[in-house]
Amino acid sequence: MVLYIDKKSADKWSLLEVIDRWQKIFKASSLAQRYLNGDTLDRCELKALKEVASVWRERLTDISWFMRCLNESIARQANAEDQCTGRFWEGRFKSQALLDERALAACMAYVDLNPICANMAKTPEDSGHTSIQQRIRAAISGEQPKSLMSFVGDERLNMPKGLPFQLDHYLELVDWSGRHLAPRKRGAIAENTPPILERLGISPKHWLYLNRNFESRFKGLVGSTEAVRNACRQCNKRWVHGISDCQRYLSATPC
Repeated sequence: MVLYIDKKSADKWSLLEVIDRWQKIFKASSLAQRYLNGDTLDRCELKALKEVASVWRERLTDISWFMRCLNESIARQANAEDQCTGRFWEGRFKSQALLDERALAACMAYVDLNPICANMAKTPEDSGHTSIQQRIRAAISGEQPKSLMSFVGDERLNMPKGLPFQLDHYLELVDWSGRHLAPRKRGAIAENTPPILERLGISPKHWLYLNRNFESRFKGLVGSTEAVRNACRQCNKRWVHGISDCQRYLSATPC
């Protein structure tokens, strides 16, 4: 999955919004239920509720809590189907921070092309449980899925919130990549390189390698070497695993 944490919007949620979002996932406290019902809380009760809601707000924007909820529900369903109990997942999830648009495009395409790499689908539009399938179906009607972040065009100043690519360019990129990953499908492979690769400054050879190996090559911070080094300085880290691969595959020019 590729996730975006909109911390600025979350910080603007009212107390009511935080409680409403939390109770969609978990059972809210009795104080929260009274507040939602319009009951008047005294000063101490309201203070206690705000303190609890601040914890909820943080958890609602925390990837670890998101994965905890997602993994637990999947594990319960799987154990029910197999009529067994105990641990379902082998270990904790892994995550990478995508620091620039090169890393973002590479990771998105890697996720969308997973079914093709695994020989579970022949085309992006046939790839079940992927965002690319939803986007293609919506694009036929000239729309973008409301449940996914929208493409808003090439990166620029004062741009609206969304993915910094053109939708048609991204769809073309994934289709072109899929043809190279599964060259036997749909006839000859197109020779023209998608323009989005030229704009991002990624060679087609490196791009196709990333389509198969993105998750295994990068462990923590992903982006150009300049972006990774800037992030390291902010985190007070002297070195990060995989920076040589960031230099090789995601840096337009040597640093």
